[in-house]
Amino acid sequence: MKVTKQRSALKAVSWRAIGTADTFIVSYLITHRPITAASIAGFEVLTKTFLYYLHERGWNNVSWGRINDK
Repeated sequence: MKVTKQRSALKAVSWRAIGTADTFIVSYLITHRPITAASIAGFEVLTKTFLYYLHERGWNNVSWGRINDK
């Protein structure tokens, strides 16, 4: 079973949408400043999307925990 790079990229983007919303909410609750919260969330979305993509691609090379469909 192979996973395409496009699937990994789409998973990274969809997961980051959830994570970035969470980061914005938490940042806003701590700072009470929407601009600061948006800045934190905006920066975080760039770094964590890239890191998740690398993490996902790395795990695609690990066979542990996979079951063959055949």
